[in-house]
This record gives sequence, structure tokens and C-alpha cells, in this order.
Amino acid sequence: MQQYRKLTNAEVEKLKGQGCTCGDFSSVQIAENFNPDRVKNTHFSGSVKLGRFNKTITLFGGMQKSTGVFNAKIHNCVIGNNVYINNVADYIANYIIEDDVVIENIDLLAVDGNSTFGNGTELEALIEAGGRELLICDGLSSQLAYIMGLYRHRPKLTEAIRKLILAHADSIRSSMGRVCSGSVITHSGTFKNVKIGPATRIDGASWLENGSINSTIDAPVLIGTGVIAEDFIISSGSKVTRGAVLSKCFVGQGVLMGKQFSAENSLFFANCECFHGEGCAVFAGPYSVTHHKSTLLIAGMFSFYNAGSGTNESNHMYKLGPVHQGILERGCKTASSSHMLWPVRLGPFCVVIGKGHVKLDTSDLPFSYIFESESEGQSLLIPAMNLATVGTLRDIEKWPARDRRKDPNKIDLISFQAFSPFTIQKMSSGIELLRELREHCDGEYAIWGNMRLSVPAMENGIAHYQIAIKRYLGDRLIARLSGNPPGSIEQLRALLQPETQAGDDRWVDLSGLLAPEEKVLEVLDAIEAGRLDSLDKLHQMLGEIYSDYERYEWAWVAGRLEELLGGSIAKINTTDITKFLEEWKIAVQSFGDLILQDARKEFSEQTRIGFGIDGDDSVIESDFQAVRGTFEDNNIVSKVRNDVEKKKRIADGLIAKIAAL
Repeated sequence: MQQYRKLTNAEVEKLKGQGCTCGDFSSVQIAENFNPDRVKNTHFSGSVKLGRFNKTITLFGGMQKSTGVFNAKIHNCVIGNNVYINNVADYIANYIIEDDVVIENIDLLAVDGNSTFGNGTELEALIEAGGRELLICDGLSSQLAYIMGLYRHRPKLTEAIRKLILAHADSIRSSMGRVCSGSVITHSGTFKNVKIGPATRIDGASWLENGSINSTIDAPVLIGTGVIAEDFIISSGSKVTRGAVLSKCFVGQGVLMGKQFSAENSLFFANCECFHGEGCAVFAGPYSVTHHKSTLLIAGMFSFYNAGSGTNESNHMYKLGPVHQGILERGCKTASSSHMLWPVRLGPFCVVIGKGHVKLDTSDLPFSYIFESESEGQSLLIPAMNLATVGTLRDIEKWPARDRRKDPNKIDLISFQAFSPFTIQKMSSGIELLRELREHCDGEYAIWGNMRLSVPAMENGIAHYQIAIKRYLGDRLIARLSGNPPGSIEQLRALLQPETQAGDDRWVDLSGLLAPEEKVLEVLDAIEAGRLDSLDKLHQMLGEIYSDYERYEWAWVAGRLEELLGGSIAKINTTDITKFLEEWKIAVQSFGDLILQDARKEFSEQTRIGFGIDGDDSVIESDFQAVRGTFEDNNIVSKVRNDVEKKKRIADGLIAKIAAL
């Protein structure tokens, strides 16, 4: 604990001689080894404590300055050791400023009354007119927000979570703000009721009010030029810069936001990227991306989402006000100038192209393309088309590599798997749906809701889903067997037995967390029963589900293998397994061929337009290869081919071992 004493008469006179004033200098206390030479032109009021100032700091460009307090008004503050404060236009009031903080060229930093610093702020997310209100708090996860907003049919659950968040808000309620150690605040405007975490960098912010900046030493937060934010929480490792404007917003870990992006009543979870454009009542789950000036995201829920330029999402039917919502499940994309009129629900990895005014529900047809047609009043649906695109493969691989979270405490629980029980069960439902539509189709097209599906598209969709399902099940089987090859049929059967029955039924996606529904319901029941009496315990229980993903996944896969093989795993024989692995090899090759066929389009004659601008065909070809390379040498193409061959070799080795049992 820092020890303080009162100023001596000589120190008081020294400070007065350096332009310092105070109504009662006895209210100013100082640390031992305090150097009065480092405090000049400063007015003190209220209770003030000053630390030691005996270091030199280096600022941007190599400029060195002595720590201390200069040209400021300080009211009711505790200022730590080797703080540098200079040129405060108005004043600093009711703040604890920890060691090694830099504050220079700002207008105001103050707390008025008791504040929870943004904690407990209510957002009207997803539905502008209300109905899915959420409370934000420090450490809010996308999973907790999902449960709070999407399970309103369980009012006891919603109320229990609200009480936990409000209890947290009360626990940090204070009349004193805090600027934590190592933070740097320069060339900025007004800060009212803001809690600023360790190592925060704020440069040029305009106005911050009622919020928490939860920076950490491992994952500092950057707030940049022209930022305006009120009623907010910003999590570790995020960068909010270049004129972003936020009102009633939660910003998760590793988020990038700027270039005049504006948002209100919205949540942006881990690794979102938001530039230009606008968001209103948005629930942006992990990896939601919008980069364009003309894009409007409103009243929607997304994750692993990419919004094309000019994307417009409308909930403005206004019969009863803006009461509609859009749910875009993980991995969806909207093409440039796409327009969707809520309500809409898109299944995982669907793509919307065009402008239309029809309501869509493709939740059981994942990986589909939807071509909107405003003039015809119907959308054209091509099931499973996105399964066969190299772009989808690229997206799936890039997300883990682009995790910007450096904080050891990663709040959002993110399952990166594109193929999982969640998506595969939807493909199975899609096969049943497409077969039924094809059976009752009496022409070239089937009409389903507001969408048209051609007969060839339905047949291709069924085939693509079947390939993907078999490939996924085989991948999991290979992973199960490769680590510990069985030495007997008894060992094989034992190895394939699941360790738990949990996971064998329906799966859900809690905004990034893939989980068995029954395990999620256990968490919800525990909250309602009062067994989870803190946010930490709630996060811990969800974390246990996340950690046990592979056990639950295998329980689901084992159940599907039994259905596919027509018998219990306890009675499975070597012929069953080897036959399935032979079929899996075909599925792996077929899936790889689909991806390579799509990738080859990127090297067609049409893609060479604009190359070799001043030459003949040979120059065009040479220029194209110099810039883009060749199909054969492309990294993704090579990876797909190598992956296919590797899996086939592994399968052949396992087939030989199992056949010999």
C-alpha cells in the first residue's frame, strides 16, 4: 500500500511558486520521495493524493518528458507513481489514476455521482421495437447474450440472468472512476463516467460517456480519432478508431471497428470487423464482417457472416412498427446490392444474391444459393451449391487463423467446425425435404414457400448433401481410429463406443458454440433453479460443454453410423467398417473434385480480361501467370489434392489393418 503524508510548508510554498493553487493545501497528500518540481500550474480541490514522480517517459516520435502534473485542474483524485498529466483544458475529477499513466491534451475526465460504467445498460437488440432486450456487462459472452435474447419463452430464465448481470453492475458501482496502469490518453475530448483498463491507448477520441474499456496488458484496447461512444462496453484487444460512433453497444474481444461506422443498440462479438456502414439492433456473433459504406445491417443475428457492399436488411413493413427480425445462421454471405425484407431465416453457409421482397426460410437447406428476383416475386433456390465452392473452403480455413484475441481469458466460446452435428443434421433434413419436393413436382420446377427449385438443382442438392454427410462421418471415424488402431474386433467395437450418450440427439449453435441441445437445456434449468448464482459459474458450465465437444460429437456420429450400417456398434464387424471406408474414399474424392472444378473457374479465359493490357495472347497469358500463377501451382488447389490423397492413404492403411483382424 502506498503511504501518504501531508505537504510541508516548504513544499506548499514551492508549489505556489510554480503556479499551483488550492483552497486548502492540507487536503493534498503526497507519497514519500514526492518531488514538488514535477507539479506546475495545477489547481487542486477536494481530497487529492499524489504519488512519486521521478521518471522520464518517451512519447510518440521519441519525445521525452518528465513525469508529473502540469497545467491541469485536479479534483478529488488519487494519482499514482510516475503519472504524466499535462494540458487538461477543463478538469479531472473523481478518478483513481494508477501508476505510469499518460494523460495529455484532453478536455475533461470526470465521474458524476455513482456509476456502473455501462454495466447493466439495456439494448433493444434484434427487434427495434423491443421484445428481445439484453443487458450488457463486463465479460458478456455471445452465448450468454444468445440465451438472454433468444429464450424469451422462458421468462424465469431471462429474469434470473438479468438479476446476475444487475448484481455484477451493483458490485462495481462507484463514485470513483479508474484509469488503470500503463494507459495513454492523448489529444482527446470529453470522458464522463468511463472505466479505463490497463494499457489502454486513446488518441484523438471525441466523446466517451458511461462505459468500460476492458483493456488488458496482454490485449490492449485502442480508441482512435473522432470516436464517439455512449453507454458502451469495449472488450480486450479491440480497436475502435477513425470516427466510429456507438450508442448502447457491446464490443467483444478482438473487434476492429472504424472508418465512420455507426451503430446503436447492437452487440459485436469476437473478431467482428465493422467499417463504414451502419448497424442498428444487430446481434453480430463472432466473425461478422461488414466493410462497405452503403451497407445497412438492422434487426439481424449473424455469425461468421460477410455482408457485401450495398447489403440492405429491412424490417420496415410498419403495419405494427419495426417488429421483424432476420436470422442468418453461421457462415452466410450476402452479395453486393442484396436486399432482404425481414422476417428471414437462412440456414448455415447460405448465400443471397439480388434484390427481392420475399420472406425466406432455408434453415433446413444449408449451403444454398438464393437468387432474389423482385420482378418475378419468387426466389430461385439452388440447394447445396455453396458446398461445391472453393470460396467456402477458404472461409472455413481462414477463421481460426484470424483469431485476434490475445487475452488468455477468451470469453466467447467459438466452435470453428463448418461440418458438425449441427450442419450435418440440417443436411439430412434437407435431403428428406428435397426428395419430397421432387416426388410431388409435376414440371420443371417445384414451388416451396416463396422459392422455386428446379428438378436438376434438387437432384444435385441431394447428391451433394449425401457426399458431404458421408465425408464428415468418415472423417470422424478415421480420426477415432487413427490415433489408436485396434488389435482385435473386440478392441474395434470398444473403441467405437461413445463415452457418453449426451450429444446423440439434436444440436444447436449458440452464437458460435456448437452444442447438444440437451446439455444447453441443463444449463438453462440450472440458471432457473438458482444453482448458477454468478456469471462466473454460468460461464464455467458453458465452458465445460465447449471442452467436451469431441465426446459429444462422437456420440452423435456413432448414432448416425449405426443408422447407416443398420446395426449396433456393439455388433459391428470388419466388413461393415471396410465397406464404409471404401465408400468414404469415393466421397472424399468426389468432394475434392467439386472444389477443384470450382477453383478451375478462377483460371478460365474470362478471368484473364485486363491482363497483358498492351500485348497479344502470349503477353496476356504471361502477365496472368506472373500475377495469379497457374491452376496447378495454386496453394489451395495443391492443398485440396494433397488432402484427398492423404485421406485415401490413411483409409487404405486402416482397411488393411481392420480386414486382418
